[in-house]
Amino acid sequence: MKARIKFRKFGAMKFIGHLDVMRFFQKVMRRADIPIAFTGGFSPHMIMSFANPLGVGVTSDGEYFDIELTEEIDMGAAVECMNQTMVEGIEVVNMVPISDDKKRTGMSIVAAADYLSNVKNDAFPENWKEKAAGFMEQEQILIVKKTKKSEKEVDIKPMIYKFEIRENGVYMQVATGSVENLKPEVVMQALGQYLGADLEEASFVHHRLEVYALAEIGKSKEFVSLDKVW
Repeated sequence: MKARIKFRKFGAMKFIGHLDVMRFFQKVMRRADIPIAFTGGFSPHMIMSFANPLGVGVTSDGEYFDIELTEEIDMGAAVECMNQTMVEGIEVVNMVPISDDKKRTGMSIVAAADYLSNVKNDAFPENWKEKAAGFMEQEQILIVKKTKKSEKEVDIKPMIYKFEIRENGVYMQVATGSVENLKPEVVMQALGQYLGADLEEASFVHHRLEVYALAEIGKSKEFVSLDKVW
């Protein structure tokens, strides 16, 4: 059977990169006696895949990875066992069974994520929250996307599904995944450009709230958190 594990990443652990997080959870599987399956061949490794790895420096309440188990287990008890082995800064939230369909892995179904973002310093104008109200009213939100060979302008507005100015910063829901992927840093830079801020002086802090798949609910499609998608 397969299972999906949701975890939080906060505090000093936000500076730990994806590969180190993956190695950490491999150790957690062993310490918590989780019966995780291994690949075959000369160099077997745990069957584990992360939905959408978090960037260094970003905290999160909604990170996911899928594992394959060799036997059925009490998932509530497994969560407790894993959390007993955790360091401060990572906490398992829940563990749910998922479909065996290879096309339904967390990595393949991710479609959106939402974030809270803010400016670390005083690079934005003092009344930037009032001025930012017109940001999404623009016909296009153009950024310059650089590759190794060229540069081109891209309209990111269709990839911003929600955008709200809140007391503690900016809330946004953006396209995430293998088809389209918009980082909150890019949105905040575009906002800074709209406000006429000095982007060389600006730095931002981001917190991911949740990661979503696009699921059919009745006759319509809605974004549903990955721990609600079987």
